[in-house]
Amino acid sequence: MADAPAEPPLGGGASAPHAGQRPTPHIRVTAPAGLPRVPAGQVVAPHWPVLHHGEVPDGPSPWRLRLFGAVAVERELALDDLRRTASVEIEADVHCVSGWSLLDNRWVGVPFAQAEALAVPRPEARFLMAHAAGGWSTNLSLADCRRTGVALVFARNGQPLPTAHGGPLRLLVPHMYFWKSCKWLVGLEWMAEDRPGFWERDTKYHDLDPWHGYRA
Repeated sequence: MADAPAEPPLGGGASAPHAGQRPTPHIRVTAPAGLPRVPAGQVVAPHWPVLHHGEVPDGPSPWRLRLFGAVAVERELALDDLRRTASVEIEADVHCVSGWSLLDNRWVGVPFAQAEALAVPRPEARFLMAHAAGGWSTNLSLADCRRTGVALVFARNGQPLPTAHGGPLRLLVPHMYFWKSCKWLVGLEWMAEDRPGFWERDTKYHDLDPWHGYRA
C-alpha cells in the first residue's frame, strides 16, 4: 500500500453540516429523453423490496472503505469521515432486473468523482470492481462510474440506509439495473482490464440499461 501524503479532509476540508451552512447540492437523474419514467416490463414497488443472496454479511467494525488497485495512492476511508464530508442529494429512481422499480428516492452520499479524486487512478485504469462485505462484488466501466448521479450513499429519504438494503454504505448507479449499486460497500478497486464480479460470472443479463435491457 502506497504511503499517503498529508491531505485535507475528504471533500476539500468540508466540515460537518451545521446551521447556516449552504444546503446540500441536489442532482436529479431522470429517464432518457423520450422514454417513460418506468421502463417497459417494470412494476412500481409500493415499498422497498428486500432482495439479496444469503444472509446480511458482517462488515468491518468500525466500517471502512478501501480504495485500491490501479491507483497512485491507496487509501482507507472511515465511514464517519464520509458522513461528515460535503455530500450531495441525488433524486433518482432505481430499477431492479427482477422487475420492480422504486420511485421517489432522495439519496445522500459522496459523489463517485470525489472518492476517485483521492485515489488518483493511473492512466491504464478503465474499469472498477465494487467489493461488498461477505465477498460479493460487481464490475463496472469507469465511464459508467463517472456519469452524473453515481455516488457512495449512506442515506435515503432522510434516514440512514438499513443493513437489509445495503447499509451503512452502498454504491448508487441509477442509470443501470440496481444490482450494480453494490450493497455493503467496503472496497473500490480500479482495474486496467475488466473481469466479472460475483453477480456477473453466470449472468444472462448483458445489456444493463433498464430501458433497453433483457429481463426474465
